[in-house]
Amino acid sequence: MTAYLIWAIIGFLLIIIDLLTGTFYLLVFGASALIGALVAWLGGPFWLQVMATAAAALLGTYLVHRWWRNHPKDSAAQNSLEIGQTVIFESWVNETNHTARVKYRGASWDARVNGSAKPNDVLTITATEHGVLVVSN
Repeated sequence: MTAYLIWAIIGFLLIIIDLLTGTFYLLVFGASALIGALVAWLGGPFWLQVMATAAAALLGTYLVHRWWRNHPKDSAAQNSLEIGQTVIFESWVNETNHTARVKYRGASWDARVNGSAKPNDVLTITATEHGVLVVSN
């Protein structure tokens, strides 16, 4: 089996595994292996294949890491099961700051109210921020 074919098989396997996991790092390594396959196909020596693969992997890993750092996921807000649930407004803690206490699942919770509310109003949870419910009418 020729070197470029081995590089290509490794590259495609890594890309397929990445499609199952969604990490992007295996995608980078798979694309890097495909670059190694291209160098092998063009007749480059083995050391050049390895160097091209390593350089592509380092550059790709750096770019993916930088992208994730600049686009952090707020997993708590995105995966919150509370969003869309209803609460009952109890009282204002500080009306000028829009902080209040609401009744949710049989307990009192801190909340930030978008809009106005009076006791016993039913509000809807729109987000969660650091353990505080964000609610609105």
